[in-house]
Amino acid sequence: MIELSLQEKQTVAFTTEANEVLFGGAAGGGKSHLLRVLALFFAFEIPGVQIYLFRRMVDDLEKNHLYGPGGFLNLLSDFIERKKCKYNAQKKTFFFENKSQIFLCYLKNNKDLMRYQGAEIHILLIDELTHFLENQYRYLRGRTRLGGLIVPDKFIPREEGPPLPFKAKLPLVVGASNPGSIGHNWVKRTFVKFAPPQKVVQTSDDEGGRKRTFIPSLLKDNQILEKNDPDYRKRLAGLGDPALVKAMLEGDWDIVSGGAFDDVWSYDLIIEPFPIPASWRIDRSLDWGSSRPFSVGWWALTDGTEVELPTGRTFCPPAKSLIRIHEWYGAKKNVSNTGLRLPSSQVAEGIKERERRLKKLKIISGKIFPGPADNSIRDTGDEETPSVEDVMKRYGVKWSKSNKKPGSRIVGLELLRQRMIETKKPYPELPAIYFFNTCLHTIEILPGLPRDETNPEDVDTDSEDHIYDEIRYRVLATANEATSIRLRTTC
Repeated sequence: MIELSLQEKQTVAFTTEANEVLFGGAAGGGKSHLLRVLALFFAFEIPGVQIYLFRRMVDDLEKNHLYGPGGFLNLLSDFIERKKCKYNAQKKTFFFENKSQIFLCYLKNNKDLMRYQGAEIHILLIDELTHFLENQYRYLRGRTRLGGLIVPDKFIPREEGPPLPFKAKLPLVVGASNPGSIGHNWVKRTFVKFAPPQKVVQTSDDEGGRKRTFIPSLLKDNQILEKNDPDYRKRLAGLGDPALVKAMLEGDWDIVSGGAFDDVWSYDLIIEPFPIPASWRIDRSLDWGSSRPFSVGWWALTDGTEVELPTGRTFCPPAKSLIRIHEWYGAKKNVSNTGLRLPSSQVAEGIKERERRLKKLKIISGKIFPGPADNSIRDTGDEETPSVEDVMKRYGVKWSKSNKKPGSRIVGLELLRQRMIETKKPYPELPAIYFFNTCLHTIEILPGLPRDETNPEDVDTDSEDHIYDEIRYRVLATANEATSIRLRTTC
C-alpha cells in the first residue's frame, strides 16, 4: 500500500473533469509532485496503463523526479524491495506487477519526436510545458489514445459533485509549468487566456476535442513547503529581477523574465489609432514565410508634427520615430509558428487590399513607399522561375533590401530596445517606437520573445520570431530616411 497525499490546489487538478490540464504558475506550487502522484495513482489502479512523463532534458528529468524524499525511487522503495515494481535505469522505465509502466522521457528537439512515433500514450504528463514548442506538444498529444487498454469501472472520489469515472478522464494530458521560456506565448494562449481559471471548456476537433482547463498554482497553495522552508519566499524575492520575482511569486503570465524585451516593454508603447499626417512617410516591411508565418508591417515615420489622438490627448513623438499602424501576420489560427502556405501572388493581393482599406478608413493617405523585406524573397529555383519579389512586383508591391550584414541581428535588437526605452521616458527626445493597439499579434508575441540561451545578445530563433525579424528590418533601415521626410519642430 502506498499513501499519496495532495494539497488543496493539487486536489482540484486531480479531480477536475477536464482531461487536458495546465497546472502551475508560481514557483513552489507543487507541480512536479502532482505529476508523480497522478502517475503512481493510475499505475496502481489501471493494469497495463502506459504513462509518459516528459521533461526537455534528461538531467532535469532525473533530478526532479527520480531522487529526493518525494522522488519516484523513494516513494516506490518498498515496492521495489518486494519486487512488485522495478526500475530499468537504461530504459528509464518503471515496470509494475500489474503490467503498468511509467516511462521517463526527454524531448530536447524535434528530432527526438521520432522516438515516440508509434507510442500508445494513455496518460501524458509534461513537466515545465513552456520549455517545449507547440508543435511538439501537439504531436505528443496526438499520440494519446486508449488502444487496447481496458479502463476499469472505477471512480475518482470528489468532495463536490459525483465521483468521476476513470473512463471520463482517459486518455489524459496534464502539463505543469511556470511562466517564461520558449513556449510562453503558446501556452499562455492555449490555456491561460483560453478561459477563466478552473473553468472547463470543451475544445473543438481541431484543438483536440478535449475538455480543457487551467488551474493556477501559487507558492501559498503549497503549505507544506511554506512550513518546511519558510525562507523560500525570501529567496525568490531576492532574485533581483522584478519581472522574475513577480512571475515566480505570483505566477504572472503577463510578465516574462529572461526575455529580449522584458525590462523595456511597457504599455506606453501602445497607442490608439489616428489619421496619419500627410507629411509623415508611410512604408511597409516584410518577413517572408510559407510553411512558417510571414509578417507584414505598415509603418509611419514621424517628422515632428503634433497630432491630437481620438481621446483628446496631444501626441508629439520625436522626429524619425516609428509607429506600427497595421499588420498582417500570416499564421495558422491558434497554431504557433505555422504558416498559411499562401502563394506570393495571393499575399501581394492581400497587401494591396489592406492598403485600400487603410485609406478608406482614412488612417493613411497618399503614397506607400517600399520598405525592407527579408532578402530570401529574391531567391529563385532557376532562371525560369520568378522569385517572390518578381511576382509581387506584378501586383505593384515593391520592397527594398533588408540589412543582413554580419552583426545586424545583435545591432537590430539593441536599436529596437533603445527605441522602447526612449518611448518609456516622460518626454522622449530621441527616435522612439509605438504600436497601434490594433496590432494584436505584435502585442501578444513581442513581450515574451525569449533570448537565445547560447547567445543572449540575440533572440531565440526557434521561437516565434517572425514579427520581431520584420520589425528589426524596419528599425535597421535608417539610411536615406532623412532625405525622404520634412523635419518639423512644432512641438
